[in-house]
Amino acid sequence: MTMPNMTGDRLAKKLIAIQQDIPVILCTGFSNMITEEKVKEMGIRAFISKPIFKQDMADTIRRVLDEGYE
Repeated sequence: MTMPNMTGDRLAKKLIAIQQDIPVILCTGFSNMITEEKVKEMGIRAFISKPIFKQDMADTIRRVLDEGYE
């Protein structure tokens, strides 16, 4: 969510506007700024809260990619 010049959710919105089916996963340590429901409404495929563990990241990536082929 916190990046120079633009937040992660704004970047995701811009990417999704360009390519609607792009598989975006939002990662943040600021969970009070965004909820999983808000993420889904924006078209973001998944949301991971920090701290992020490798296995959780791998599982989320696999799930998001597999959902794109259904």
